[in-house]
Amino acid sequence: MNRTLIVLLPALVAAIPSAMADRGPTTPAAPSARPSATSGGALPLVVTPAWLAAHLRDRDLVLLHVGDKDGYKKHIPGARQVALSDISLSDHSEGGLHLELPPADDLRHRLETLGISNDSRIIVYFGQDWVSPATRVVLTLDAAGLGDRTALLDGGMPAWQREGHAVTDAAPPARTGKLAPLTLKPIIINATTVVASLGKPGVAVVDARDRTFYDGTAAGGSDQQPQRAGHVAGARSIPFDSVFDDALVLRSPEDLRERFTKAGVKPGDTVIGYCHIGQQATAMLFAARRLGHPVLLYDGSFEDWSRHTAFPVEKSPGAKPADAKPADKREAR
Repeated sequence: MNRTLIVLLPALVAAIPSAMADRGPTTPAAPSARPSATSGGALPLVVTPAWLAAHLRDRDLVLLHVGDKDGYKKHIPGARQVALSDISLSDHSEGGLHLELPPADDLRHRLETLGISNDSRIIVYFGQDWVSPATRVVLTLDAAGLGDRTALLDGGMPAWQREGHAVTDAAPPARTGKLAPLTLKPIIINATTVVASLGKPGVAVVDARDRTFYDGTAAGGSDQQPQRAGHVAGARSIPFDSVFDDALVLRSPEDLRERFTKAGVKPGDTVIGYCHIGQQATAMLFAARRLGHPVLLYDGSFEDWSRHTAFPVEKSPGAKPADAKPADKREAR
């Protein structure tokens, strides 16, 4: 992410980066456009616990548990623990950005360490309530060109256990995968693209943070680097935790479509998502993919946007002064 970017809006509007141009037609596919779960090949966006139980011993299956070490003490048999630090880069120096997509060759080696190969089919699931970390892993795999071979276990570990399936404390044997050199899918964008996209027909910039941050009644950041209160001017609001139900199951396409429409996202829009640092937005973008929207992630998110005083920020009408307590850098799950 370019941290010293100085933008002249007229020039940017005239030249949107290729990440947008490469998206192709914006007519949404039906939610059923991805294939149903079969014994081989591409996967749907989500699979059920019953499907996973039937395929748990498939030779090409790679199962990734997203959660902390304590949560991993009881996991689905064969699952490998993955942390966000395993699939991302964070610069903890002053002015650095957190949770950024690694370069292609670095990401390739990170994924191979998780046992992923060219012919792998990858199921990602969250332990406890780690939903948006899990969708960040899914989006990373999509960016790596493995999106059609990656699925999220709907409902995660809680759904697996509710249906009475076995768990274990035994870690699987170490396994290194083999991937061809990656060509990253152009779904990660920077502030230049966001500025150029504001108000552009066919594009919806969506804030996935809790509504208090969007409205400007709470401010993110840290004590050392507080962020401006409010949201990217013109952005819509779809909080990340609104697209999964109370059981942490992805809401139905009909429910999701109603929520996106209410927020002002039109059928066929390319959805640009952002949040605090690029984690929570991936849950909202996952739901957008379920509806057939092309999606892009502003990886630097509000952590980056807030630092540039020339970038427009606005509060919701009637918003109270922002709470001075900053958001946790890890983001709420």
